[in-house]
Parts: sequence; C-alpha cells; structure tokens
Amino acid sequence: MDVQEMEKNSAQAVVLLKAMANERRLQILCLLHNQELSVGELCNKLALSQSALSQHLAWLRRDGLVNTRKEAQTVYYTLSSEEVKALIHLLHNLYCH
Repeated sequence: MDVQEMEKNSAQAVVLLKAMANERRLQILCLLHNQELSVGELCNKLALSQSALSQHLAWLRRDGLVNTRKEAQTVYYTLSSEEVKALIHLLHNLYCH
C-alpha cells in the first residue's frame, strides 16, 4: 500500500470512528446490525426524541454510514457498507455477548 492510498483509507476510517465516538450514534449503528429499522422503531428502542434522533441520523447519512429507503411516509435505515457492517459486527461480538 502506498502513502496516498493509506491516506485515503485512513480518512475513511476516521469518518467512521468519529461517528462511533458518540454513544448514541454507536447505539444506532448497533441496532441496525443485521436489520432494517424505521425512524419510529429507532426512537422507541433508544428512548430518544424524534428531533434528537433525526440529528444523529443526519450525521450518519452525511458521512455515508447508513442507507435509507422510503415507503409511503416511513423512512427505513440500514448500514451502508461492508466496512461499516464488519466493524459493527466485530463490536457486537466483543461487547454484546
């Protein structure tokens, strides 16, 4: 791996790690581990207001860590990439068993 490629890859890793440095965003990513959830379902599971949750989801969308799917008036979220899924899977295995 050359230095330019390492810089690009490390920048991508920093984006993911910064998002995960916030406890609520990490919880959102963990809840999306292997499942799709709506905004309402996430609100109920996290006991967050919809406005607070929306701010965290906007951060995750901006950084490309989650995908959205809209069905009528409901927005569903999933993890976006194999890298995000792999890291959340690793954290899940380390801390959630």
